[in-house]
Amino acid sequence: MVIKHIMKNKEFLTVSEVAGLLGISREAILKRIKKEQIKAIKIGRNFAIPKKEFESISGKALTEKQKSILDEGIKKTISEYKTTLKLLGQE
Repeated sequence: MVIKHIMKNKEFLTVSEVAGLLGISREAILKRIKKEQIKAIKIGRNFAIPKKEFESISGKALTEKQKSILDEGIKKTISEYKTTLKLLGQE
């Protein structure tokens, strides 16, 4: 719902918006822009990321094979680190 609200009627997104939607830092987005892994338009000191670019870097672009690989990695991590993960979740 939040993604639809932010992206509604927008052609471009800010670095902060993309970072928030992907759950990573602004610095990580800026590094990807610098490495040309994310296409962006520089406007003064800021960057504007085309909506279509966000759609290609968000999780929507995963293939079934990529999803399967991620699922296997998650299952392996849970089986090997179950106790540690439980302890990390307690505060």
